[in-house]
Amino acid sequence: MDTHQNILDHLKRDAILHNAILKLGREVRPELNIDIYHALLSSIVSQQLSTKVVKVIWKRFTDLFVDGYPSAEALLAKEHELLRKVGLSNNKVRYVKNVAEFKLSHDMSYDYLEQLTDEEIIAYLTKIKGVGKWTVQMILMFPMDRPNVFPEDDLGIQNIMKSLYNIELEKKELKLKMNEIAKIWSPYRSIASKYLWEIGDQG
Repeated sequence: MDTHQNILDHLKRDAILHNAILKLGREVRPELNIDIYHALLSSIVSQQLSTKVVKVIWKRFTDLFVDGYPSAEALLAKEHELLRKVGLSNNKVRYVKNVAEFKLSHDMSYDYLEQLTDEEIIAYLTKIKGVGKWTVQMILMFPMDRPNVFPEDDLGIQNIMKSLYNIELEKKELKLKMNEIAKIWSPYRSIASKYLWEIGDQG
């Protein structure tokens, strides 16, 4: 298994990124979580919200359930309006229920998903209405801790790379340039991306 130092040594191939990581002065750490169903619900609830707001809404949401765990059966039994009252939008209510329905009819266990490639997991979980490629990439990168995912559609990553690499391209051309740069990070594009988010947070 690769050590964090091995990964940083590999990322030295990109001097711009490596220098930015050194200035950051801290390491990103794995966040393995084998409850993919729960992680997917959390990801949907937190979309397009600040961290502070997410904490409030997630607590209100989980407080609706025994032991704070929104099992698929219990979630599907909740009335739409009750879920709206805790702060979920109409779409998010539909999407979390879609995830619960999928959980009851498909295998979402970590052991099953871990056997699949990144691309297979994206194809599998995006069958759920309301779950897009970006959402599954976040699942791959964080709870599943897959090492080589590059979320080219993430606005944060786009803006950080434009600033760090002085890129003045947009849309398709921007993504092509981003992928060209990210090739050198492989097979550690997830770790590089996590560092980019940290660098962006630091400003």
